[in-house]
Amino acid sequence: MEEQVRVLVIDDSPFIFKAVKKALDGLEGVHMVGSAPNGQVGLAMVAEHHPDVVTLDVTMPVMDGLETAAALAAQHPEVKVVMLSAMGDEDLVTRARSLGVRHFLTKPFEAPELRRALFSVLREG
Repeated sequence: MEEQVRVLVIDDSPFIFKAVKKALDGLEGVHMVGSAPNGQVGLAMVAEHHPDVVTLDVTMPVMDGLETAAALAAQHPEVKVVMLSAMGDEDLVTRARSLGVRHFLTKPFEAPELRRALFSVLREG
C-alpha cells in the first residue's frame, strides 16, 4: 500500500480549513491530519502527527505564520510549507521564502491551485 501524504492546516479561520479539506478531498494518497488555530498549537500538532506538508496562514493570534515558519525550519526541516495569505506583497513572499516556505498562495485560492502547490512541494523532495 502506498504511503499517505499527511497534511496539517495551521490557520485561525475554520473557513480556510474547510476550503483546504474540500480542495484535497478525494485525492488518492492525501490525508488531512487536522487543523490548528495558531502556530503554537500547530507546532505541537506537527510534533504529534508528523505531517509531510503544512498549509500556513500569515496572520494569526499567539504565533503568526512567519514565526511559525521559522520554528518549523529549525525544529522540523523535513516538513514542507505552503503559505496561504490574503496579503501577497513581494516583501512578505520574500521573507516567507527566506524562512523555508516552499510555495505561497494568495487567498482566496482555487482548489486546483492548492493541489498544484501541494504536489509541487512534494516533488521538490
